[in-house]
Order: sequence, then C-alpha cells, then structure tokens
Amino acid sequence: MPIEFSRVIPTLRMFDPAKAREFYFDYLGFKVDFEHRFEPALPLFMGISRGGIQLYLSEHHGDGSPGVHITIDTVGLADYHAELAAKGYNYMRPGLEKQPWGATTMTVYDPFSNHITFSEADRASA
Repeated sequence: MPIEFSRVIPTLRMFDPAKAREFYFDYLGFKVDFEHRFEPALPLFMGISRGGIQLYLSEHHGDGSPGVHITIDTVGLADYHAELAAKGYNYMRPGLEKQPWGATTMTVYDPFSNHITFSEADRASA
C-alpha cells in the first residue's frame, strides 16, 4: 500500500489562554474544538479550527518555541482581510501584499510572536 499524508496540524506555543482566545477566536474567527488539562492548575492544550484548517495551541513548555512561522493556503483572502479590518482589533492592521512568486499574502502575529501568513495563489499562476 502506498504511503499517504493527509494533513499537518501545527502546534503553536501560547502563554496566556485569555490573550489566545481574544486573538484566535474574537479576531481571527476560529472556534475551539477541544481543551485539555491533566489537572485544573496545569497547562492548557487546545485544538482550534476554522474552515479546513486546524491548529493546536499549547502552554506546555515542551511543545515548541514562540516565533514559529506557518503559511495557510487560502481562498477568499480579500474577503478575509475585509472581515478582519471591520473588527478594529487594537493590536494589528494587516495588509495584503502581492508576492513575486504569484500569490497575495496577509501576515498576522499572535500575542506570543507566532507568525501566520494566509496566502492565496494568483489566478494567473494557479
């Protein structure tokens, strides 16, 4: 049987669940899929999603370092940009950037220095 890979779920480090909720849920529009703690006072690990993308956010010190950069293939980037701009988020006003490799991108930075680039291939190069 041939080997197949179906998806990647990045784990992004976080330090403050309230700030993570404000950014990922209130601003980016993700929803929580699950939350897990081994005990009430221990670090939070949660799965979040929007559309076809899924991310894990973790307070566990062994689950990565802040400052990760991920890219998410996107359709409808201009509409998503308009949705985010309408929210008036106090900490960020990302722009759309035309890239020389045939894509338009929008990069946001979470409160923990992780970079998330939403990228839509230009129709002419798709």
